[in-house]
Amino acid sequence: MSMPYDWEKPKKTGSSPPDPDEDLPHRSGRVHITARQRGADATALGSLALHLPHVLASMAVVFLVSYSVDTLSGLPWWIASGCWVLSGAMVFHRPCERLMARWLFRLRYPTPEEDRKLRSVWREVTARAGVDGNAYQLWIEDSGEINAMAAAGHIVGVTSHSLRSLPSAQLGGVLAHELGHHTRGHAWASLLTFWYALPGRIAWRLLLRLASRVDRLSVGAAAVVIGVLGAVVIALATATYGLVFLPLATPYLVAAVSRRSELRADEHAALLGFAPQLMAVLQSAHSQEESERTAAATLGIRFEEEGMIARLLDSHPDLHTRLHHLQAHLDRK
Repeated sequence: MSMPYDWEKPKKTGSSPPDPDEDLPHRSGRVHITARQRGADATALGSLALHLPHVLASMAVVFLVSYSVDTLSGLPWWIASGCWVLSGAMVFHRPCERLMARWLFRLRYPTPEEDRKLRSVWREVTARAGVDGNAYQLWIEDSGEINAMAAAGHIVGVTSHSLRSLPSAQLGGVLAHELGHHTRGHAWASLLTFWYALPGRIAWRLLLRLASRVDRLSVGAAAVVIGVLGAVVIALATATYGLVFLPLATPYLVAAVSRRSELRADEHAALLGFAPQLMAVLQSAHSQEESERTAAATLGIRFEEEGMIARLLDSHPDLHTRLHHLQAHLDRK
């Protein structure tokens, strides 16, 4: 699972959205501004729970490495293990977030012109949500797609094409969606699970690489390796009552939770009054995709439909589902 929660271009359609106004929609009433409005909804907690086996595996890997270092160098094992446990807090440190934004997510600071438009819309969105907009860092991704992202504790990124092409109201809908990922805990939960599951994933990849070289061993050595690995798997399965195999289903469950979190972020934008504008962005992206599909068909290029496994592993719901939920919100008003 990718760390940032991004907008991601939808793939399918259902119904047509209402025509949005070009300007930011007006909404009356007072809001209470807080320094930060952040929590953890059911999808954020579900993501943390689903990644618990990976985190426990990482803890075991870190302990083994720390114990080995202790044996070889005399450095107490609890120092290295403790540093790893505390390192999760560093990813929310502002300088560390800036490094991640630049080197991991390939974002840049907005130009003065981009900053004026972006901050104007961002102030409206955060004011409606009752959030201090200055608590977040606004970034730009040089991309020709309509997209945005929420990551770490304070990163909000938007593509340069989105900033140039979207009317303020539609840009506000996209940013309200990303703010929903922050205020509902999706962004920080995603980053923490990625970080603390990383040692276990690295160890697993090393094991797979080692297993791929079994055919290079002699028959006797290969039999010993396979026997040892088989015994370890059987022992773990017996000791954990089969729970050791739970991570095999985790990608599908994580994807399902991620799709639900996207709908929750859409709901957050709708509650702030941006449902029509959000629907317009989704419909526009679908129209562009249909145009590309038609042009490809004219040239004889075939588009392959996603298979069942690919749909189950998709982190975003299809366009029809998102439009249906947004329309249902409008119908309830």
